[in-house]
Amino acid sequence: MTAVTEIGPGVRAAFTERYAGGVSAAPFDTLNLGAGVADDPSAVAENRRIAAARFGFDPDRVVWMSQVHSADVAVVDAPGDAGRVDAVVTTRPGLVLATLAADCLPILAADPVAGVIGAAHSGRVGTALGVAEALVAEMVRQGASVDRISALLGPAICGACYEVPPHLQREVTARTPEAAGRTRAGTTSVDLRAGVTAQLERAGVRRVSADGRCTLESPELFSHRRDAKTGRLAGFVWRA
Repeated sequence: MTAVTEIGPGVRAAFTERYAGGVSAAPFDTLNLGAGVADDPSAVAENRRIAAARFGFDPDRVVWMSQVHSADVAVVDAPGDAGRVDAVVTTRPGLVLATLAADCLPILAADPVAGVIGAAHSGRVGTALGVAEALVAEMVRQGASVDRISALLGPAICGACYEVPPHLQREVTARTPEAAGRTRAGTTSVDLRAGVTAQLERAGVRRVSADGRCTLESPELFSHRRDAKTGRLAGFVWRA
């Protein structure tokens, strides 16, 4: 587990790691938090309880998403499943927002003054569609100010590892040229972290920090590109 950090006064955030006391068997070992993979549902439920206890919040207060690689955002006021979306926003105290990933980029955001928090999942398709910008726009509609929003980007596959064919790179860079990357072998890639950082900055968010680890290169993190059948890490954001 990463340490709990503050992304603004009274707003906490954290990311899980793969080997942190979970109960899932291989290839989901051990702390898989994703219910959309072929893991035992009872193991996933127990892993979610373990993560919540480690970070100090109630597992029954978490909002999860059925992520579908979209730019759709849900505004939520109760825990549970937010539906087929890739970003969630709330103004309700006591809720914990979760986003899952295994190479895609988790985004956590907050305006502590307005009491608005948000979370998003931005893979190649979500970055091409601008889910980060959609998240910020919905936070503003709920009362946040871009001048006060802070964003924390989680671990994701890096631009030196995320090789894609040129036509898939162009799908992303047509909207976000900053996402153009090259692998160490010189082939075309997508740099999710650079692309999403640029999108957030264009949306007016100036405080953007990141956990710079590459999921493919870091064995303590889940990576679909490395392992194919694998679990999911989670990013959480909540108001203390």
